[in-house]
Amino acid sequence: MSLVNSGPELLAANERLASYQNNITVFGSARIKDKDPLYQKAYELGKALSDAGYNVFTGAGPGIMEATSKGAFEGKSKSIGLNIDLPREQYTNPYLDEVITFEYFFSRKVMLVKNASACVCFPGGYGTADELMEVLTLLQTQKMKPIPLILYGSSFWKPLLLWFETLVDKGYVNREHLELIKVVDSSDETVSIVKESVCL
Repeated sequence: MSLVNSGPELLAANERLASYQNNITVFGSARIKDKDPLYQKAYELGKALSDAGYNVFTGAGPGIMEATSKGAFEGKSKSIGLNIDLPREQYTNPYLDEVITFEYFFSRKVMLVKNASACVCFPGGYGTADELMEVLTLLQTQKMKPIPLILYGSSFWKPLLLWFETLVDKGYVNREHLELIKVVDSSDETVSIVKESVCL
C-alpha cells in the first residue's frame, strides 16, 4: 500500500468530518448476527451515547458496527460511518447519517481514531485487535491526546489482559500503561466513563 496514494482521501475525509465534535468511536466484529446478545448490547450503547449528546463513529459495516450505528441513528445525535471497500464481508449498514468510504485501511483508521474523544472495543477479530493495539500504542507513546479506551466484555478480554500482565512482568510494558484501559460489562458503565472524560 502506498501511503502517498492515501493522501487525497485523508484530506477529503478530514474536511467532511471537521464539524463533528464529541465523537465516540466504537470498534467490533463485523460477523456478529442480530440474534447475538452482543448485537443488542451494542445497539443499547449506541443509543445511550447518542441520547447523551455524543456522535457515534463506527466502521459502517455489519455486526457490532451495524448494531451501534442503529442505536445511534435512533438517538439524538449523529451516526457516522467510515466504510472500507472490501471484496467480501463489508457492506454499508443503513443506519448512518453520513458515510465515507475509504480505499485504504490506513486512512480509515486514522479518521476513526483522530476524531474520537473516546474509543470502545467490543469483541472482534483481527481488525478489532489491530484497532485496539493502534489506539493503545498511540496513547502509550503520547502521540494522541489522552482519551478513554474502553473494552466491552470482561470475559472476552480477560485472556488478552492476562497476556498484558505478562508483558509487564517481562518489562516490555510499564505497569502504568495498563491503566490506559478500562474494562466494562454494561452501557451504563461505558457512558459514565465517557461523561467523566468528555464534557459536552
